[in-house]
Amino acid sequence: MELFVSEGNPHCLKVLAALEVTGVQCGVQFISHEEKVVPFLSRPALPALLLPSGKHLFSSNTICRYLFELNGQESSNQCNQWLEWEATVLQPVLLRALHMAVLQGKGSEVSSVLQGSLNVLDQSLCKANMTYLTGEAVSVADVVLWGALHPVLSDSSLTLGDHKSAKAWFDRVAAMRGCQSAAQKVLQGKGLEAMKGYMQKQPAPQSNQGRDTQPCNSNPTESEEGECVVSEKEMEAAVFTWRKDLNACSQEADKQHPIMPQESKRNVLITSALPYVNNVPHLGNIIGCVLSADVFSRYCRLRGWNVLYICGTDEYGTATENKAREEGLTPKQICDKYHAVHSSIYKWFQIGFDFFGRTTTEKQTQISQDIFWRLHKNGFLVEDTVEQLRCENCQRFLADRFVEGTCPHCSYPEARGDQCDKCGRLINAVELREPQCKVCRQTPVIRSSKHLFLDLPKLETQLEQWLERSTSSGDWTANAKQITRSWIRDGLKPRCITRDLQWGTPVPHPDFKDKVFYVWFDAPIGYLSITANYTNEWDKWWKNPHQVELYNFMAKDNVPFHSVVFPCSLLGAQDNYTLVNHLVATEYLNYEDTKFSKSRGVGVFGDMAMDTGIPSDVWRFYLLYVRPEGQDSAFSWADMALKNNSELLNNLGNFINRGGMFVTKFFGGCVPAMELQQEDKKLLAVVGWELQQYIQVMDKVKIRDGLKHILNISRHGNQYIQVNEPWKKIKGGESERQRAGTVTGVSVNIACLLSVMLLPYMPAVSQTIRDQLNAPQSCINTMLQGPGTFVCALRAGHRIGTVSPLFQKLEADQIEALKKRFGGQQNTASAQPAAVPAAAVVAEVKAVVGSDPENAKQLAKAVAEQGDKVRALKSQKAEKDLITAEVSKLLDLKKQLALAEGKNPEPAPQKGKKK
Repeated sequence: MELFVSEGNPHCLKVLAALEVTGVQCGVQFISHEEKVVPFLSRPALPALLLPSGKHLFSSNTICRYLFELNGQESSNQCNQWLEWEATVLQPVLLRALHMAVLQGKGSEVSSVLQGSLNVLDQSLCKANMTYLTGEAVSVADVVLWGALHPVLSDSSLTLGDHKSAKAWFDRVAAMRGCQSAAQKVLQGKGLEAMKGYMQKQPAPQSNQGRDTQPCNSNPTESEEGECVVSEKEMEAAVFTWRKDLNACSQEADKQHPIMPQESKRNVLITSALPYVNNVPHLGNIIGCVLSADVFSRYCRLRGWNVLYICGTDEYGTATENKAREEGLTPKQICDKYHAVHSSIYKWFQIGFDFFGRTTTEKQTQISQDIFWRLHKNGFLVEDTVEQLRCENCQRFLADRFVEGTCPHCSYPEARGDQCDKCGRLINAVELREPQCKVCRQTPVIRSSKHLFLDLPKLETQLEQWLERSTSSGDWTANAKQITRSWIRDGLKPRCITRDLQWGTPVPHPDFKDKVFYVWFDAPIGYLSITANYTNEWDKWWKNPHQVELYNFMAKDNVPFHSVVFPCSLLGAQDNYTLVNHLVATEYLNYEDTKFSKSRGVGVFGDMAMDTGIPSDVWRFYLLYVRPEGQDSAFSWADMALKNNSELLNNLGNFINRGGMFVTKFFGGCVPAMELQQEDKKLLAVVGWELQQYIQVMDKVKIRDGLKHILNISRHGNQYIQVNEPWKKIKGGESERQRAGTVTGVSVNIACLLSVMLLPYMPAVSQTIRDQLNAPQSCINTMLQGPGTFVCALRAGHRIGTVSPLFQKLEADQIEALKKRFGGQQNTASAQPAAVPAAAVVAEVKAVVGSDPENAKQLAKAVAEQGDKVRALKSQKAEKDLITAEVSKLLDLKKQLALAEGKNPEPAPQKGKKK
């Protein structure tokens, strides 16, 4: 790695301090402010970090976070909030303050500019009573904020008021040797004077009083009136792009099966974790794997990449045997039945697999046994006699997931026989305290059996070398990297790959002919066998690592098997297999304040969603809006209604419908002529910037962020229409009618762009918009090319189709009925998650005998605040006793709230792992 910085640049101070503090090995080059390092950027951007993959990072906060992650320090939610505050609130006022102090000689006025931000920092530190911003240890947030504030807080000539807590925190961070060294290198002991050359190159900042804006040079800023400010150059570029022609051909028409890697294309192979066949997937299963992968695969095709999206049902194992026994069917009949159920659900949710297969096939047997013999031949399998838990009542050895007990490491009472969902540690089932058979709840006994093991310690060096390359060059989510590191850190042990079962892939070794492969050796091979059932040339995808990029989508509990166990199997096979480049893992989605449970009727499962009367695109939208990317999230009926009615109906749908209706009503159904004025050009630049950001975050599989940029564009569009009032101007003189035409034409073209950006998220709605606009098919493969291409797809004279509303309001009584229907036994004790504002929660609660609405309102607020405190403590990995005490307070507050609302005060069941 190589870090490029310049003297006098405060952003370079941050990253150099992060490098010094973390001790990460990296070369450093000091260059001039005007030197270009990142080849695809139109203007110089420093600092810049050149990664081993040849890619660049050029956001100072992103570089700092990356360096801390390399050092094993993941950013907590609280840390991320500080980084967001620094970028969006602090940086704009800092830029203005530095401009005044360094270039205008108005140091005496700096205090008034910075006062609000310094007050926020000071009060937060004082209230939290912590040594550093997020706890008792230095985090990336401390280094970033220290670096940002150093030029002003270290200059004695600037009088900034009395902020004791902030000053004490600043002095603590400044005392660190790494920070002192960075300040000396960047500012050369000259203080503000050293920044003069850098500041002269920066545009004069707007007179902004700390609104929620982004740092300079990263996006359009806002003026004091709240309007976006873009440069003349940016507007000229946007107009130039606007006037380009659409691409002639359609990517959709090019999709022919079987899809094979192509020499001239970026070849992307996408898998989502194979859903287990014995159950019906709930919303958490759907968003964690198949839906997230579907969104990304659709997006990749819009980018013009060559994509194959593979999935299927995982059908072997004890769970299938037990389900067959319960329903009086054979395992094969159960697999056939539930494979059809899964297929039907995913079809309704519009999951666009290129092939949806299954693991109970001859190809699965052939490929699994081939990998087995290669591992055996290469000396990566060992034999051992192991003690197993056997249920005498059920007359069978218990597979890992059919035994539960108390974790020997953290005492979690519902640990499985292979892994604890709370602490994440690997477990041998016989180590569990107070084990129980999950089928009959009897206590199993220990019996011995001879098995084969994958020798993970022998493969550890190869694994670590591959992981270093993959995690540094690929887009692995933070939780995927963290979980994988914890496995490596704890030391790898031989992993059993055989089981004493009947329903599974047979072990071909004559000494183990009565055994089958363990599901977590066998199941990931299903990706290969399913592809082999799709095309006989499957090895062009799976034995082609130099030409194929592999993306794995899954929930976090599946990470170790995809980042450690399965890669070791393929590395040990030594057959040039394609290994994962990008591992994308979600956290868990809960249901309201509890977990999904089919048996208790709690939560929405895939087959039930079809019967709610809510379109699948609306389900997709909300699940993606609350996608659990950085932390667990919760599905909430009240919040779903809120997002549908505000974001879809009033924001997105309102904007698209208005533009189309204006064309129909005022211009006879034909797009009017457009004469762009300064305001229109400004909007084109802002929309173009949002499009570029959408592409940047989606390229990094930040799916939830991509959706926010879509909604930002429609907000800009609504404001544009509201300010220009075309319904009034159309009644005026010639110039006013022309202005109404321009506003209408620009609006429907933005709607056309939105239809393309929406396609990965809401494919049916996307198609409906394009049908209503009669949009040319070629717009699909034009808009998302390169960094983003917002062209005028609907030229003057283009005739649109019939326009109608896209979305319907979700009424309160409809939502209340659905909430009760899916509340199961938990209905009387359910509460809204903290994501919904307390006032909205209270509004949803119907008055009952003995309720106290006013008290409930205050308690709901207290519950939300205490919940935030508990989550913050957990993210900081605070002492267990402290967390326990605060959790007790939270539970007590929830009981009080339930009583105030006239509900059962008994707590809801403990959150836990969803199957």
